[in-house]
Amino acid sequence: MQSNHLLLEEPIRMATILEPSKGSFFPAMTKIVGTLGPRSRSVEVISACLKAGMSVARFDFSWGDAAYHQETLENLKAVSKSNKKLCAVMLDTVGAELRVVNKSEKAITLKADEKVILTPDQGQEASSEILPINFAGLAKAVKKGDTIFVGQYLFTGSEITSVWLEVDDVKGDEVVCIIKNSATLAGALFTLHASQIRIDLPTLSDEDKQVISSWGAQNKIDFLSLSYTRHAEDVREARDCLSKLGDLSQTQIFAKIENVEVFLFQKSAIYKCNMAGKPAVVTRVVDSMTDNLRPTRAEATDVANAVLDGCDAILLGAETLRGLYPVETISTIGKICAEAEKVFNQDQYFKRTVKFVGQPMSHLESIASSAVRAAIKVKASVIICFTSSGRAARLIAKYRPTMPVLSVVIPRLTTNQLKWSFSGAFEAASTNPTHESVLNVALDHGKASGVIKSHDRVVVCQKVGDAAVVKIIELQD
Repeated sequence: MQSNHLLLEEPIRMATILEPSKGSFFPAMTKIVGTLGPRSRSVEVISACLKAGMSVARFDFSWGDAAYHQETLENLKAVSKSNKKLCAVMLDTVGAELRVVNKSEKAITLKADEKVILTPDQGQEASSEILPINFAGLAKAVKKGDTIFVGQYLFTGSEITSVWLEVDDVKGDEVVCIIKNSATLAGALFTLHASQIRIDLPTLSDEDKQVISSWGAQNKIDFLSLSYTRHAEDVREARDCLSKLGDLSQTQIFAKIENVEVFLFQKSAIYKCNMAGKPAVVTRVVDSMTDNLRPTRAEATDVANAVLDGCDAILLGAETLRGLYPVETISTIGKICAEAEKVFNQDQYFKRTVKFVGQPMSHLESIASSAVRAAIKVKASVIICFTSSGRAARLIAKYRPTMPVLSVVIPRLTTNQLKWSFSGAFEAASTNPTHESVLNVALDHGKASGVIKSHDRVVVCQKVGDAAVVKIIELQD
């Protein structure tokens, strides 16, 4: 499906991935989502993660309480302010997650070919013979021969401490399973995945709603990652929940899909997201970097292929949450993505996207595609987009320009009861700055960031009166 998205004028130089990084405001166009936790929540590590290329911080509420995550977020805010680097905030819900509960936290040794019972009685102590779970309907959902995976991926990033079970029998509300591989489960919590089995649990639990309405609303989260999304109605329910919280009405929703049809589904989903102008995020591509400084060859290739398929971001879970090398992992991912982007066939992608949109195009879509086409033709160093809602900038990004897009957010006044005041660069202009004065601020920011230099060409997409225009400017000394 995506094979034409590769330019073979030069090979992907995977060797450069292991070379020391050169400072760059945009290490790669592909974004990196880092999960913050025990190994990555300090001010020092967060600062290093941002410098390495992390642009979205993920807060996973399947573990840790709101106070713990708030402390981490405060560190992120402090670093973002001092480093002058923006970082979006993503709240990841628990969702319809099946869990094995080990209250004693004692290590549980499971041996291949022996049997273990999954029971909804959480009052029992977890052992090598019985594993309490948080779902009473499992016995009704499975049948003999079904496979069940029990692991602690988020905490280890490895399946060495995970086990495969095969359903042997169902007795009342308990499920008797045959252990397929020897493993030792250590810790208080494990996730349980039952392939191709419909689990009658809400995608957005009451606990999730409480976290969103309190922690999420308080911190005005940018993204909501909806775990275990199964159908469109799940997303509609989440949107309805957010719309009732004024500050979160514009929060973007990511449908987090766990599907056994890995590579075919992934390629299909990325393609559909690309054509719809929706960001696609791929995860679990460098699990081994939780404990190792370098990815395997297969993992590096998986990351590069995801970029060539059209993914917009790579999400790191245990690799940054509890991994030994969170900063190095982000840096390495960024360099792999940058190498893959060099051979991404943007021209072919652009033509196919335009063809998919069809004619007549909407006014805004036409302006966005024209801005990208002009920027590529004149080899512009950056596209500057004036926007109030962010929609124009997202449409420009849909056509995957080869240069960064700087969004200049123009406040939208909806009532004369508000008094807007501008500080810094806007102070000298007036309380009603012109587009030219704002453009100069954007250009100065681009120069300070290193993405704009003297004699560069810059494409500007802005609204003048009732008309939207695309203009090309060439900078002087």
